[in-house]
Amino acid sequence: MRALVYKSTGSWYTVKDDSGRVHHARMKGVFKIDEITSTNPVAVGDVVEIEPENNTDSYRGETSAIITAILPRRNYVNRQSPRQKLQHHIIAANIDQSVMFATLKEPRTSQGFIDRFLVACEMYHVPAAIVLNKADLYKKKELQQYEEWKQMYEAVGYKLILASVKTGLGVDEVKAILKNKISLLSGHSGVGKSSFINVICPELNLKTQDISGWSGKGLHTTTFAEMFDLPPDSYRDDNHRNGGKIIDTPGMREFGLVDITRQELSHYFPEMRDRLNDCQFNNCLHINEPGCAVKKALDNQEINIERYISYCNILDSIEERKY
Repeated sequence: MRALVYKSTGSWYTVKDDSGRVHHARMKGVFKIDEITSTNPVAVGDVVEIEPENNTDSYRGETSAIITAILPRRNYVNRQSPRQKLQHHIIAANIDQSVMFATLKEPRTSQGFIDRFLVACEMYHVPAAIVLNKADLYKKKELQQYEEWKQMYEAVGYKLILASVKTGLGVDEVKAILKNKISLLSGHSGVGKSSFINVICPELNLKTQDISGWSGKGLHTTTFAEMFDLPPDSYRDDNHRNGGKIIDTPGMREFGLVDITRQELSHYFPEMRDRLNDCQFNNCLHINEPGCAVKKALDNQEINIERYISYCNILDSIEERKY
């Protein structure tokens, strides 16, 4: 029987089969997928094969099941495990897009964090968008920063939405990009992601906890990624597809990239990727090499200097593989 993984707690999984029935499942043995050394071999969004067991949870109405196989993934996004630096942590699998929630104050999301996340999405061919939340707190300085970021990110293909849970700004625009898609929602703790989800899907009533002095916004207390079905009525289209799904993730303090070399990094900056064939050397790192098309574009202000600085910072953080 085929099922979709909705929640992973490390050893137990909540899965929903094709008929819509929910099962409380565990793995049969150890899985090794695509040679990935991962802290979570089964991730939210995975399609799995299950064998139902006879016992049923009378309180929840869930049956228990054994996961016997993981079907091939069309994509996934992973990061360096925060606890085990030599291992990976798969954030989600089989997604249509990734939406990063960020803020310019209380707390402030750094551009470096956003750019690392975008690099990970590029690596796994996942379209990405950015929601700049808590706009009701922004003054002239933050609004100017928003305009600069909007121009910078949209010039290279990433949509940036200014939003506020408090005022409703941007809510409809975010709902529109989530329509009929499986979307991964990520961000730092305290950026208002869970509060935003509660506005879109009030029936979920996700738990938040107040952060002292942070304008009553909440910090998501969930420690595991979880998928939710969006309400079908407000999202249904002419093809009568359901309303899509969102994968809510715990707040991240940092985003460590994995499976990337210094040589590969520029391939995941769209504004650089378009110019790589024009560099004089095939192994150009775009730092001080002669005949570098990226540096030429930077000098001509065709590449944003802040994005280039992000590239350099990430490049410095990548350790070369030792074979």
